Amino acid sequence: MDQNCIFCKIITGKIPSKKIYEDEDFLVILDVNPASKGHALILPKEHYANLYELPEDLAAKTMLLAKKMAEHMTKKLSCDGFNLIQNNGEVAGQTVFHFHLHLIPRYQDAENDDLLRWDTLEFTGEELTAMVKLLV
Repeated sequence: MDQNCIFCKIITGKIPSKKIYEDEDFLVILDVNPASKGHALILPKEHYANLYELPEDLAAKTMLLAKKMAEHMTKKLSCDGFNLIQNNGEVAGQTVFHFHLHLIPRYQDAENDDLLRWDTLEFTGEELTAMVKLLV
């Protein structure tokens, strides 16, 4: 645990939260600054700053839990879609440096329905080929 981490303080009960699920590895809480009705966070109970530090077995468990929670929340909240979001690094929008996965229910005709849209970029065929060579 990181004594200065707000999520570690929530996990240990030093800061109250609205818990919706807990097991030996994870705590799932409602987000205090939600993007939509039911917006929740999956928090590993152990402190890992980001995805790069998260052990592979825990990363796999995170996705299995996300699927389980998304199915449950979709049924209970009658949402029309679902986003899973995970940010790594300040430039990517990470503000709390304890790995967490956002579970964001989406509703048809919601006021904030453009939250996850972005401007697209264009690359030449040569640039795309160079990226492939770099990444394989």
